[in-house]
Amino acid sequence: MQRNYLQAKIHRATIRGTNIDYEGSITIGADLLEAADICPHQRVQVVNCTNGERLETYVIPGEPTVVRLNGAAGRLAEQGDTVIILSYGLCEHDDQPEPTIVRVNENDEITDVDTEHSYERESYRS
Repeated sequence: MQRNYLQAKIHRATIRGTNIDYEGSITIGADLLEAADICPHQRVQVVNCTNGERLETYVIPGEPTVVRLNGAAGRLAEQGDTVIILSYGLCEHDDQPEPTIVRVNENDEITDVDTEHSYERESYRS
């Protein structure tokens, strides 16, 4: 049976602005997308750490270090809010890959790309 697993996370990005007149989506810098292996038009979940809002939308690539909510989603964040961007993928339980965690600084510049994690998956697979 296939299940939905975390594929990638861009951790604690900062919203650089909103564009409520745009049709929708989140604009994310192509550098961040490449590091996280998130594709244009892929569905993502955005968790706003500042106000607790959660939303789903799709990605469009932008200039480096840009993170901007567009359309109606722009009403759920303000410039300067801290967000976590999550993408998911379907796979068989036994084929579950490690998610890629992209950490950024306050300017949305990549500080770390983590593809290996400290927890032991085998400890909970029994």
